[in-house]
Amino acid sequence: MAAVNAVERWKQEKHPLDAIEDVYEYAEEGLSFDEIEERGGEGVWERMKWTGMYTHGRQRGYLMMRTKVPGGYLTPEQAETIGEVARDFATAPEAYGGSEQNELWGDAYLDITTRQDVQIHWIEIEDVPEIWDRYEAVGLTTIQGCGDGARNVLGCPAAGLDDHECFDAQPVIEAVSDFFTGNREYANLPRKFKMTITGCKHDCAQSQINDIGLVPARKGIEGEPHYGFHARVGGGLSDGPRMASELDVFVRPEDAVEFCRAIAQTFKELGDRHNRGVCRMRYLVQQMGPAAFEEAVRDRCSVDLPTRGEGLTEGYRGDHVGVHDQREEGLNYVGFNVIAGRMGGEEFAEAARAAREYGTDEASIRLATDQNFLITHVPEERVEDLLAEPFAADYQPDPGPFSRGAVGCTGSEFCNYGIIETKNRIRRWARELDERIETPEDLEMVRMHMSGCSASCAQPQIADIGFRGETVQLDTDGDGDADDIVEGMDFGLGGSLGTDNAFLDWVETAVPADAVIPALEQLFSAYAEERQEDERFYEWCRRVDNARLRTVMRGADAPVSKGIAADD
Repeated sequence: MAAVNAVERWKQEKHPLDAIEDVYEYAEEGLSFDEIEERGGEGVWERMKWTGMYTHGRQRGYLMMRTKVPGGYLTPEQAETIGEVARDFATAPEAYGGSEQNELWGDAYLDITTRQDVQIHWIEIEDVPEIWDRYEAVGLTTIQGCGDGARNVLGCPAAGLDDHECFDAQPVIEAVSDFFTGNREYANLPRKFKMTITGCKHDCAQSQINDIGLVPARKGIEGEPHYGFHARVGGGLSDGPRMASELDVFVRPEDAVEFCRAIAQTFKELGDRHNRGVCRMRYLVQQMGPAAFEEAVRDRCSVDLPTRGEGLTEGYRGDHVGVHDQREEGLNYVGFNVIAGRMGGEEFAEAARAAREYGTDEASIRLATDQNFLITHVPEERVEDLLAEPFAADYQPDPGPFSRGAVGCTGSEFCNYGIIETKNRIRRWARELDERIETPEDLEMVRMHMSGCSASCAQPQIADIGFRGETVQLDTDGDGDADDIVEGMDFGLGGSLGTDNAFLDWVETAVPADAVIPALEQLFSAYAEERQEDERFYEWCRRVDNARLRTVMRGADAPVSKGIAADD
């Protein structure tokens, strides 16, 4: 039998959750990174991921901290605490540019992620215990925000608010999250384990690209209609994208924890621990086949799993930007547009205070998978006052279509894997494209997702327009030799989730960054001329042959056709 990989060996030598106590020890003694590595050994940083922290890319001595927010639901007090932690601790040192290190956001900011988490940067190990104390006081945690265990459980950000819901699944989300967080038996899985649970008809929580997706369903049991979930398994992105498979099961809400446990047990026992490149659950489902995988889950599940009932999912929405009516008459929720998910910590704290001031006692902050956030339970007569608050100046709920659909990962700024810078670029591009390109009036959003590498943290494969970072060699004088190396990207078109779900096609590879906006102008000009009635951009991209799309793009700027990936 093949030996386990190095990461698996480190996890076997010491349980990853033991890293929590290690962090307290390192902080109390004020150890440097060199001293931490000497004491903790070869796998110290890998195990620290289970505490919710990564090393900080190229800035040695600092950490990125990820806060789990099940279903994206935050009380105003919790949101205010997160914002204040970012304000107080996420400050860049002078050696890295201090408050001027980020030209667009300044300092002390936070990032809302595509998994409804919050990430903050520039954290020093000695500050972690105080941050954890502040979090514990309001019911927050960073534990297992990273690492090979159950990540943050996704849900619809409008859970309990909107008429598109069959039922409120937030209590189920919290029960599943509580079961897995800190559970030593299921903290050490073959790889990361991603779940989404929703009672909404529009699948805002992206069940098709998660390891487990529970979506609303109805089934007659003993002559009575029951609401529960249908299950999708084995979805995911990265280098081996796969849409989730349907299982022939109906899961009662009260059985959801046990069902998810049984799937985790199946993955724990059968997942490949030898090759990290193929030990995500989607590969296991693909190798076994959905029927055999379902049988394995049933064998490990202690509750009865009836066969499927009536599926209630109608499509994919994934966007809640704007002012929307709630079920309760006279109340609204307001979706604020945060391009690439980044905003100041103090701004986020101000949003939480505004939720308390303008909302009812039930007001909350909700994080969305498109990196935006909602403020809920706002009386109609207070909406304008809320929108006039200083924090809202940059995050208004009526953005242009490119700003509304812009998503960006951490990128090379802080990520070891990032090849290109993403956050600043996607914000500049979105606003520039809103000014330069006139889109049809009924096209409210263009999903434009940028990942700094192939890991797909920004989910480019499901976007109208997807980018994947590359280092590009340019032959500027046409002699066949590389004269310059620049940041660039693979350029994909035509992705979506929902009833017509499909991953985009990588239409053009190794496109220099400077050539992208001219290429998009050409594409949208052709789209405007050729669009059929009510045809969305991704639908047009699928209908048009890829060779024609490449021709349109290359007509914009010669460098598109001159770039080659630096490792080709």
